[in-house]
Amino acid sequence: MACSSCNLRELCLPVSMSPEQMDRVEAMVATRRTVARGDALFRTGDAFTSLYAIRTGFFKTCISSEDGRDQVTGFQMAGELLGLDGIGTDRHTCDAVSLEDSLVCVIPYHMLEDLSRELSDLQRHFHRIMSREIVRDHGVMLLLGSMRAEERLAAFLLNLTQRLQTRGFSSSSLVLRMTREEIGSYLGLKLETVSRAFSKFQEDGLLEVKQRQIRVLAPEALQALVNGSTGY
Repeated sequence: MACSSCNLRELCLPVSMSPEQMDRVEAMVATRRTVARGDALFRTGDAFTSLYAIRTGFFKTCISSEDGRDQVTGFQMAGELLGLDGIGTDRHTCDAVSLEDSLVCVIPYHMLEDLSRELSDLQRHFHRIMSREIVRDHGVMLLLGSMRAEERLAAFLLNLTQRLQTRGFSSSSLVLRMTREEIGSYLGLKLETVSRAFSKFQEDGLLEVKQRQIRVLAPEALQALVNGSTGY
C-alpha cells in the first residue's frame, strides 16, 4: 500500500523524490478509504479538508441544478485527484460519487501545503496537476461549444482510451463504468442521441459495442471525425 511501491506513483508524485522525501510523503498519505459503488466520497457543501488520490476504481463528479437534475462534470480514474474544487472556498462545490468499488488515498491538504513549501519538486508537480485540470476544463468547453454529437462522443472515447493506456490498459478495449445517460449528461446530449451515435459508429465499423464493453476498431477515423474531417 506504500506510495513507493504503487504502480500509479508517477501520475501522483514527482519521479525525482529521494527515499527520505518519499518517507515523508508516505507519512502524510497514511490513510486509505474505501468507497462502495454508488456512495459519495464527498458532497456539495461538505467542508474541504483533504485531496483524494484514486488508487483503484472510478468516480464521477456532478452538480445538482435548481430543478433537481444532476449534471455530470467529469469522470475520474485511478491515478487522478479528487477534491481540487474545494481549495478556493474550503467547501466542496460538487458531489464525487463512486461508479464502482474504489479505494482512495487521503491527502490532508494542510499537510500537503506544509510539505510542498519544503519540497519544491512536490510543489511543482501539484501545480502541474492543477494546470492539467484547467486544460481539461477548457477541452470540455470546446467540446460542448463547437462539436456535433458524433464528434463529442468520438472525442470522449478517444480521451478515455488514452487515459487508460497511460495506466497500462489496452488502447482499444474498455469497459464503460458510466451509463450512457451519464455520458450524455457530461457531453450535453440526450440519452437517445448518445445511443444513436454509438449505433452509427458500430454500423460504420468504428466500434464494436456489446453493452458496456467497447472495442475501438478505427481510432484514426474517430480522430478524423474530431478534427472535423468529413466522410470518415
